[in-house]
Amino acid sequence: MKKWLWLIFAAAFMITTTACSSSGGGEEESMKKLTRDGKTVVTLSLRTSGPFYESLKKKFEEKYPDIELDIKSYKNTGESWGAGEYEKYIKTTNTAMLSGKGADIIELSGLPIDDYIGKKLLLNMNDNFEKDQALNKNDMQIKILESLNKNDGMYRIPSGFGIAAFVGDGEAIKSAGVNIDDKSWNWNTFEKISKQLIRQTANSSQKQRYAVANVPPDMILGEMVVDNYAQFVDGGAKKAKFDSPEFVELMQQIRSMYDEKIMTSEQADMGGSLFTSISFMSPKDLIDGLYSTYESPALLQKPHTGQAQGTRIFPLTEFAIRASSPVKDEAWKFITFLLSDEAQSLQDREGFSLLSSVNDKKLNDLHEQVKSGTYKLPDGKAAQVSDEAFAKFKQYVHSADQYVDVNGKIIPIIGEESAAYFNGQKSAEEVAKLIQNRVTTYLNE
Repeated sequence: MKKWLWLIFAAAFMITTTACSSSGGGEEESMKKLTRDGKTVVTLSLRTSGPFYESLKKKFEEKYPDIELDIKSYKNTGESWGAGEYEKYIKTTNTAMLSGKGADIIELSGLPIDDYIGKKLLLNMNDNFEKDQALNKNDMQIKILESLNKNDGMYRIPSGFGIAAFVGDGEAIKSAGVNIDDKSWNWNTFEKISKQLIRQTANSSQKQRYAVANVPPDMILGEMVVDNYAQFVDGGAKKAKFDSPEFVELMQQIRSMYDEKIMTSEQADMGGSLFTSISFMSPKDLIDGLYSTYESPALLQKPHTGQAQGTRIFPLTEFAIRASSPVKDEAWKFITFLLSDEAQSLQDREGFSLLSSVNDKKLNDLHEQVKSGTYKLPDGKAAQVSDEAFAKFKQYVHSADQYVDVNGKIIPIIGEESAAYFNGQKSAEEVAKLIQNRVTTYLNE
């Protein structure tokens, strides 16, 4: 359980902010256009390279024989990061960008995108995207790309995305006769339903059931804040709302659920948790993740604290074009190719595809394997997945479009300070003020 939550958090914090102070020109470089053997050279900066990029380079250069894609990677897949190496990578890449000497196309993982946009170092790809007739926009999950826009501009394009989801014990829910409207439920509804399920399953089960087990309350709080980030943080205005009554009530509600044994940080028996947070990194995870957790899983949207939202996604491996690149047109051809069926269908690409047809095809292939009995779960058992479940999988993936631009430095502050409330050392109001002060100070640094 904790593993899945940390995966969600890790994915949510892929884009973090780093301080940078200097700015650069790059005007002289922008007048140059590097060629090699008659080909235009486009440089691609990566944190970590691997088989996907090798295949992508090969296919891209086959389609555009007049372009050479020169990949500059700090690490290759499988290579470990030594002490201080990641910080060195960020500093080196950041310095190159600020001096106008960065790569033409930049992978943004861990880099300060807000600073780059503010200093006009990244190309706004809106016009390119709108005018490019080669893109199959009818097949594209446009809302995901729109949700990633900043300052009304399209500055980054992901190669794929993951999904932050919620799964319940479908058999327990059905046996209790509980109807969950997961499109509108909030944490108050969740608490009421959980109490009912715990009470009714106690009569038919030999083991203690909890709504959520093996997760500490500070992690639950952090997860709730991530899912409802805009309710508590306005990054653009550099304002926080953690001293609000809503946040205090949220902490109190979480503590109440732990006090009443609705939730527990203790390890429960197998199947003791009625609900589980889970992250999906590919269509295959919809089977392995769900059916390894529950025999009859119920795929749900997460409860919310404010207005109802859809299913949250997190982008994987985002790319931007340097605004002063002398080969912006050729760099855009790479982005276009990245969003093509050929590139999105490459075996080693990470995450769900930006093309609905690619996701549907993979789910159809999995469906056929399940029906033939050849698909096995990680424990070696044959997967028992209904036709209705596969139909819901497709709808679930198609509707996933809610992106939360979380500042990765804020969630740890919430965890550190809230522990004092959950262990009884401080009041909820005191902790809320401490979090408010620390986050406000950080936002205005």
